[in-house]
Amino acid sequence: MKYFGTDGFRGEANVTLTADHAFKIGRFLGHYFQDGEHRVRVLVGKDTRLSGYMYETALAAGLTASGADVYEIHVTTTPSISYLIRKENFDFGIMITASHNPYTDNGIKVINGQGHKLEEEIEEQIEDYIDGRITELPYATGEHLGRCFDYTEGKEVYREYLVNLVKHSFEGKVIALDVSNGSATRIAGVIFERLGAEIHTINDKPDGMNINRHCGSTHIDRLQQFVRETGADAGFAYDGDADRCLAVDERGEVVSGDHIMYLCGMYLKGQGKLKDDTVVTTVMSNMGLYKAFDRAGIKYRQTDVGDKYVCADMMENGYVLGGEQSGHIIFREHAVTGDGVLTSLMIMEAMLHENKKLSELTEDLTIYPQLLENVKVKDKVAAREDEDVKAAAKEVEDALGDDGRLLLRESGTEPLIRIMVEAKTDAICREQVRKIADVLRAKGHVKEA
Repeated sequence: MKYFGTDGFRGEANVTLTADHAFKIGRFLGHYFQDGEHRVRVLVGKDTRLSGYMYETALAAGLTASGADVYEIHVTTTPSISYLIRKENFDFGIMITASHNPYTDNGIKVINGQGHKLEEEIEEQIEDYIDGRITELPYATGEHLGRCFDYTEGKEVYREYLVNLVKHSFEGKVIALDVSNGSATRIAGVIFERLGAEIHTINDKPDGMNINRHCGSTHIDRLQQFVRETGADAGFAYDGDADRCLAVDERGEVVSGDHIMYLCGMYLKGQGKLKDDTVVTTVMSNMGLYKAFDRAGIKYRQTDVGDKYVCADMMENGYVLGGEQSGHIIFREHAVTGDGVLTSLMIMEAMLHENKKLSELTEDLTIYPQLLENVKVKDKVAAREDEDVKAAAKEVEDALGDDGRLLLRESGTEPLIRIMVEAKTDAICREQVRKIADVLRAKGHVKEA
């Protein structure tokens, strides 16, 4: 794919992703989904980036020019788009976001009528249209021109949905939130307040340029300090479009995606709601999580890195819980995509049902030290298939035994070999990663800067 990756078309605003790209995406999709006399209905949302206004307008122009009606919800979360598409029977939706990237980037993420990421074969056709390999599409005329509607009330529909999922009152609980100057700014605090919590919020004044800037789930240290300052029972940090969540316990310690899958897996198993007692993870989840699952009688599956692979496995097999270390957690009973705000509510449900502190819910989970090194190479396939590299990997695996793990893989998008080692100590991780990196360098595979 030339433009579309695992999370849509992402790039630097008006450099690699321009307003013209957005217009053409709108033109193609507005035409593609036409079916006879059916008027296409499209839901469009955005995060708080300055460039979001430009793409919102360009997409609307392209869509309406092809005869589609556009419902603009404006600033909202990615998972709210997925939910509202399904609830209100939109033909598809578009979220304008670059997730955890800096404000200078943006992206166009298309979500199909089932609330999932758009099929790759349609993305390929969009690319063909952008690059002129598809002949010009007809414009809508007369009464067939599309219209734009304000749909800000959709945010309230989504907020009420999440509030109604919660069975326990949050009264008496002090909660710290880091909304990353992003999409969760207008969502998370309102929900926690309605459920009775006393909330303290940071990074809740977006100006178009401060989204993700030293805040949110990619800079969790800010929330750790804030939890200690406020004496909160728990803290939750979201990314720019709020489809992921990391937590901080009452001691100020980080609760990663692996911790969240463990505590929620234990909670759902106790409720008899964990199908086949199985959780879906990616290959990057920590070995400590798997050892804890083994002790608890919870089975697990591993997919390639990426929440879309986790979701596909869950949908195919009917599993109800899955996710990634980064905080993309999917609760299939309630959503078909990662939802950071929903994740924080489910953590609260587990705490309140078990009547335990957040730290107590994860005390049986020991996370092993993990080191990931990305080595830039000339040819990643040649590097990975080198017999000496394979021999070094076997040597590392033998040295680690049952007390560690090696994951050696090619990047799906860059000329990189990723070396990840888990072991009992940081020193062992460094030593074993260096062994493989040294062989890659000695064999001439490394591309020097």
